[in-house]
Amino acid sequence: MAHIVILGASTGGLPAAYDARDTLGREHDITVVNLSDHFSFVPSNPWVGVGWRTREDISFPLEPYLSKKGIKFIAQKCTEIKPDENRLVLTDGETVQYDYLVIATGPKLAFDEVEGAGPEGGYTQSICTVDHAEKAYEKWKAFINEPGPIVVGAVQGASCFGPAYEYAFIMDTELRRRRIRDRVPMTFVTSEPYIGHLGLGGVGDSKGMLESELRNVHIKWICNAKVTRVEEGMMYVAEHDQDGAVVKEHELPFNYSMLLPAFKGVDAVAAVGEDLVNPRGLVKVNDYQQNPKWKNIYAVGVCIAIPPVEVTPVATGTPKTGYMIESMVTATVKNIQNELAGKEPDQKATWNAICLADLGETGVAFVAMPQIPPRNVSWMKKGKWVHMAKVAFEKYFISRMKKGSSDPLFEKYILKALGIQKLK
Repeated sequence: MAHIVILGASTGGLPAAYDARDTLGREHDITVVNLSDHFSFVPSNPWVGVGWRTREDISFPLEPYLSKKGIKFIAQKCTEIKPDENRLVLTDGETVQYDYLVIATGPKLAFDEVEGAGPEGGYTQSICTVDHAEKAYEKWKAFINEPGPIVVGAVQGASCFGPAYEYAFIMDTELRRRRIRDRVPMTFVTSEPYIGHLGLGGVGDSKGMLESELRNVHIKWICNAKVTRVEEGMMYVAEHDQDGAVVKEHELPFNYSMLLPAFKGVDAVAAVGEDLVNPRGLVKVNDYQQNPKWKNIYAVGVCIAIPPVEVTPVATGTPKTGYMIESMVTATVKNIQNELAGKEPDQKATWNAICLADLGETGVAFVAMPQIPPRNVSWMKKGKWVHMAKVAFEKYFISRMKKGSSDPLFEKYILKALGIQKLK
């Protein structure tokens, strides 16, 4: 009998727990360790930020649902990982021994890398967590009473650009519904070398399409942008050319701002050092989701280290999208199953990107296979059906997580809905 410990319980960790239980059977112990005692569906946070969703709509307590699957749950922060001893140290001093560890913590949000950024002690909002999205909504309600300029986007080093675009268009939609859009100049600030790069080198005609959408709703943009600092009501942005030289310094006044930060590894993971993580504290993995030194440590999701798709004038990272994370989870669990049977790991994740981006009243679907170009498929479609598909998928994903299903949701349902048979 083996003990599999999963550190983290978001869109990677919770499916990993269910998949491990269904694949490995009841003869093995599974424990989930997570700081929060609730699951929250992160892709819905842009809607929370304008009041289209509430915390109750997109979250649920973890313990009752994990318990039904025979999975132990510990709602504590992991303060230390001791990989040579195969154990975790928790906030209260308790230790958890493991035979296999799956790290699915998600990222640490590096607001501190930009002076004045972030919702805690800074002047910009965030939609990275439901806590942040709720704070963003409180600021949003105050903003509605005193509208003015908005600055929205993603800072240097960011690897998650889709939610910034989503939030920009969702805010635009909400402002038009309130008949006050004419009182709100909007600027999109991004470290991407061009609109629609998305950290992926573009997907299909994402550049032309997203530029057109921004023009249609009167949102200006600044690319190759490095946010140098933020003060109350003012953002300072250095715009760079393709060679990385500063070509213009911008001073952008704002009454409301949301900036996505760069990501780092969480403290307990990063503290292990270079055998486990890269300089950003993100987990090093081989083709089988294993850490190269400690082969009984696997990692999935946003916390893993992936090099940028390409060098850009201002630093950008590579996103980890839902299908990609799902594929990592499946490969990880099957490789642990192999090891338990005395076999070598042989399952590799299919690193393709699928994104359903809501644009308020319409939406855009992207498929990049593989995620890093050149690609076999670079597919993009736009329409109100994408908005509806994302709403439907939100409800379905939360429902399946409550039921404890380990079905490959993207492969089984989203690809079918998009008319794509399989991503290989």
